[in-house]
Amino acid sequence: MWKEGVEQCTNMMVMDPYPGFKGEFFEMPCRNVVPKPLQKPHPPLWVACSSRETIKMAARCGIGALTFAFVDPREARQWVDDYYRIFKEECVPIGHAVNPNVAMVTGFSLHADEMESRRRGEDGLRFFRYGLAHHYIFGEHRPGRTDIWANFEKARHALPAAGADHGIGTPDQLRTHLRHFEESGVDQTVFIQQGGRNKHEHICEALELFAKEVMPEFRQREIAREKRRQEELAPYFEKAMARKQAMKPMRDEEIPVFVALGRKVAEEGTGTERQRQNAKLWADAAQVTLSDPLRHNPKATVKQ
Repeated sequence: MWKEGVEQCTNMMVMDPYPGFKGEFFEMPCRNVVPKPLQKPHPPLWVACSSRETIKMAARCGIGALTFAFVDPREARQWVDDYYRIFKEECVPIGHAVNPNVAMVTGFSLHADEMESRRRGEDGLRFFRYGLAHHYIFGEHRPGRTDIWANFEKARHALPAAGADHGIGTPDQLRTHLRHFEESGVDQTVFIQQGGRNKHEHICEALELFAKEVMPEFRQREIAREKRRQEELAPYFEKAMARKQAMKPMRDEEIPVFVALGRKVAEEGTGTERQRQNAKLWADAAQVTLSDPLRHNPKATVKQ
């Protein structure tokens, strides 16, 4: 169901008009879906992944894998290797372009003092993970009544710590943490910084410190790394797109004509008396005609 819907959504963003589709789970008639995206052929596609199987599916579809598994950077190497092996050998793009990328989430709280960093950000990450588990694994939820934060506070003593090995610490500790992801082949990291009761001013201070003391080193290497990656993957982009059976665009003479509902009711006599009265009331209020003046009076002109 998901794959069928995503593929048709990308067709809608690209095709003019969209020819329509009737599948097992999704059906839509011919329409021109506007506006078309600024990015061509469409924005990069991503899917959130919480398991290794979803990462493999992302590779087969040629879309980025945004993982929420909080895996150890060293364990990530196997995930990344699986993803790119499958992408190179099996990818059939679900969209009109491929986006081979692996992004992994990590915590984020940065301060010159390690303990202050943990005081500011550790509970936020722990609550984020607890909330995910509540909604997707073990929780029982009564809307408007269940207080997840209160439950988290009761369970805090039983939850694992989240320190330097989860992106929470000093600039040197975060640098080491990110290097491990980099060495594992992870393309991007996503910082979880807004969890729980983390304060906005603390987040902003951490981001400023990151930009000043941590990011420059990685930015310098990333430019060269991305260039090498694109050159290595270029032949596989072409092979993947060649496997895709793209939806055939419509010729102008194949594009169907859809008659306005009001005209259809009037000409076919299929509408109820109430529908005909409503059509006239609407036309009077909007000051429009009930028939096409160009169709019934070819010599008519439209006044500017």
